[in-house]
This record gives sequence, C-alpha cells and structure tokens, in this order.
Amino acid sequence: MRFYEYESRAIVKRAGIPVTDYALARTAEEAREIAERIGGPVVIKSQVLSGGRMKAGGVRFADTPDEAADHAEAILALEIGGHMPRGVLVDPKAQVTQEYYAGVVWDGLRKRPVLIFSPVGGIDIEQVAAEQPEKVGRRHLSTIQPFSDFLAKEAIAETGVTGRSLTRITPILARLARLFLEHDMTLAEVNPLGELEDGSFVALDAHMDMENEARPRQRALLAELGVRDDETRQAREPTAFELAGEEVDAIDHRGVAGNVTEFDGDLGLVIGAGGGSLTLFDAVRAHGGRPANYCEIGGNPSVRKACGLAKLVLQKPGVDKIAVMMSIVSNTRVDIVARGVIKACLELGYEPAEKIAIFRIPGAWEDEGFKILERYGVEYCDRSVSMHEAARRAVEKIEGAGPPPDPAAMRQTSAEIGGQRDA
Repeated sequence: MRFYEYESRAIVKRAGIPVTDYALARTAEEAREIAERIGGPVVIKSQVLSGGRMKAGGVRFADTPDEAADHAEAILALEIGGHMPRGVLVDPKAQVTQEYYAGVVWDGLRKRPVLIFSPVGGIDIEQVAAEQPEKVGRRHLSTIQPFSDFLAKEAIAETGVTGRSLTRITPILARLARLFLEHDMTLAEVNPLGELEDGSFVALDAHMDMENEARPRQRALLAELGVRDDETRQAREPTAFELAGEEVDAIDHRGVAGNVTEFDGDLGLVIGAGGGSLTLFDAVRAHGGRPANYCEIGGNPSVRKACGLAKLVLQKPGVDKIAVMMSIVSNTRVDIVARGVIKACLELGYEPAEKIAIFRIPGAWEDEGFKILERYGVEYCDRSVSMHEAARRAVEKIEGAGPPPDPAAMRQTSAEIGGQRDA
C-alpha cells in the first residue's frame, strides 16, 4: 500500500528524521492560514498517490498567503493520473545548499532490503545510477540481525561524502533503514534530503510503500495516520473484476487465488504464483496473445477456490478460452486444480476441452490430475514442455491472435504487475 506525501512525512518525523514545518490543507482558505503562519515563500503540492505532479501542474510556488490560496484552489480541482487530490501540502520554501538522495528499497534479486544513498538528489535515483554510477552507494541489510549504523556510514562514504556532512547524514540514513524494517516497508525514500545554509539537514519530500499483508501488524501506525481499513491505496482503484477476485481468495483459508488484475484480452489466465506467473504472462504476450487478466494461484488451494477463480475468469466479457499453467509445483496438488477448473467449465455449461486451451501444471499428484483431464479431453503438458511452449500452444488456439507486441511495452506491463504484487 502507498502513503500520501503528508503521511510519509509524518512517518519520517516519527522516526526522528528532521522535517520542514509543513501542514495539510483541504481548502484554499486553510492553505492561506498555513502560509500566514509560515510567514514566507511556500510550496503548494498536490496530495495524490500518483507521480508526475510537477509536470501536471500539481506543484506550485507562492510568495504570499493570497497566492498560496489561489494555487491551492487550482490544484484541489486538478485531476492527476486519474486521482483527485486529498488535499495540498503547504511547505516552507527551504534555502537549500545541496540536495541528497536517501532510500531503502526491497531488492527482489537478493531477497533483502538495500540501502541507497547519493549526493545527487532531487531527481530519479535510476537516472543518477545510469549517468553517474560512482555517485550511488549501496549496502544490503539483514532482516534478521540488528541494523548497524556503520552500514549507513559505509554507503554514504562510498560516494565521497566526508567530514561533518558524513557525520550528520549517517544517523538520518540509519533511522530510515530502521523505519523500513520496523514498519514492513517495500520503499522508504527521502528525496531530496536537503542541506540547509546552517549545515543542518531536513527531509524535503518522502515516499513510503508498505506490504499489504503487513496491515494487521501495523494497525497502530495506520490508526495514528488515520488510514481506514477500506482504503486500498493502489495506483488506481480496483475494478469490479479485481474485487471479485479478492472475494474468491477469501472463500477459505487454503491456498491462494489472488493478485487478480484485469486486462482487455481474450485469453483468460489461471497461472501459478511468484516469478512463474510473470514469466507466463509475458510468454503469452510474446507469442501474440492478449491476456484477459493476471492472477496467482498456488499453496494448495481447495477445489472450491480453484473453481471460483476459473469461473470468474471464464465469465469475464471477451474471454474465449483459459490457459491453466504453472511451473513445477510441490506445494499444490495438480489433481485439485484440474478438478477445480473442470468443475468451473461444467457449472457454466461449457465443454472443458473447448474452454481450456492448455493445462500445463507438472508436479505433485500430476498422474491423478492428468487422468481427470484425459477423461474430459483437455490438452495437457508435462514437465517436458516448457512454459513458453505451453503459452504458444494456448495462444495458437485463440482465433485472430495478432503479432507479438513491442518488447518495451511487454517489459512495462510485467514491471507494473510486479509493482502491484510487491505493493
């Protein structure tokens, strides 16, 4: 789940990291009053959960309280990335001598958090890493052993920062790392971290993302911030199809049938969880297929849950067939998934052999599962057939499959799904 900037600032302040004298305004008049209290130039920033605020006109500067009110009124009526702002953050315009970047993010390859620091702040850290790699310091963190401030000091010193700046930034970066670990974050970022004229440091902006599954553990923090239980906090509101997917997953406690994401395609997917699901999704697109959805199933779900997910996908408008595919499974019974998807077809009045384009799940109880599929004439694959080949066969059965999509678009799509999975 994502936090608004004003909430991220509150989390940072709660951790002992210095912040500016900001405040949230929900009306133009409140923005005027806050600007009067600050007593100087201010920045008015839209509070939305999407990026691109500056380009969209959601960040403006004001020299007087009246100007702050005028800007606030315009920004409060401005939709950005499909979101209307919750309010505007009124922030003093700080006199900064240098901007730094400080962040902690989950490294999916190493399966550990990584601490990142750069003396080049105010821009995307990806751009700095590409153009000035020597200006980016990194240190991976343990999620088991206590965090040591020395790791933060090493990451900072690696970029050439020394002396008083090194001494003053180290505890800030260390507090950010502990915040990340204590609150189950997937992202904790201060960009920019500003160095003021008097040599002190202050967080001028902050971004926080937390694991969705951590909400029960972080109930006290969320209550303190005023985050309601019914707030999804995604980049966009879930569709009716996606909400129905959550209901399927809630049928019982056995296994998972979740992370349902809606797309506009004709091939429905019932695919295994983790990296295999992303691989299969991209494989379908690489062969010219148009997925109707993304989802994840695994952890030995019940027949009822597998059936519920398959029925949901089969009933999605525009879906011609479904592909049921996973990598080799050990924690999911193949026969149970087979029973579930065939049950879904029969209950909807479909012939399983016609609606199931391919079934490729090798692993536990596969012989029993394959016997069930044979009985209903469903084409299936064992582990000798790769996931990419299975995806190709599924796409081949859909009439009018177009040419393979642009590779850049494919990467973007899988990256978006991966972000939603980790959010």
